[in-house]
Amino acid sequence: MRFVKQPSSICSFRANMILLLVLWMLGTLIKRQTHKGRFSIAAKHHITIAEIYETELVDIEKAIAHYEQSADYYKGEESNSSANKCLLKVAAYAAQLEQYQKAIEIYEQVGANTMDNPLLKYSAKDYFFKAALCHFIVDELNAKLALEKYEEMFPAFTDSRECKLLKKLLEAHEEQNSEAYTEAVKEFDSISRLDQWLTTMLLRIKKSIQGDGEGDGDLK
Repeated sequence: MRFVKQPSSICSFRANMILLLVLWMLGTLIKRQTHKGRFSIAAKHHITIAEIYETELVDIEKAIAHYEQSADYYKGEESNSSANKCLLKVAAYAAQLEQYQKAIEIYEQVGANTMDNPLLKYSAKDYFFKAALCHFIVDELNAKLALEKYEEMFPAFTDSRECKLLKKLLEAHEEQNSEAYTEAVKEFDSISRLDQWLTTMLLRIKKSIQGDGEGDGDLK
């Protein structure tokens, strides 16, 4: 028996049709669960849909919408930890799409909600750090004012490596010193490895330094 290999376009079409069917089924389940008042279950289905848009269909705007809906349902059920996880996904994607104000509001909100929690307060510095970077991309003065606000709100932030890095970056940016900026990032990365999101944001800031060409995609 001979097997005929299907063209990739046909396979791709079938895969997409299956995904659309899955999305339709999940949408139906969400309606049923919300009608019954089971919002936590509906929230989980929204996350599944968001992940499909995120990884399979690569439609980030729709992924964001479903993460936001999931967060709303979790908030209604007072599942704040689960809501925050969804919101942080929204913030990360919003920043990547240059929707900085939206990202800032979420990072500040989650940071304020976690800084007084003994189990979660260590993470607060990361959220304020990311909010400050989003401010920095928009305007250097905004970043300075935000940094002062975060230190006042959360004194433990002052001694963090993230806060110290921000101050070095602000100084380097004010002096338009690309080398000092790169050195500060390199020093930070040697202890705390930068992930792709942080690398992207730091590069966007670095490109605003005079003399740093658009083609320079290196931070180290």
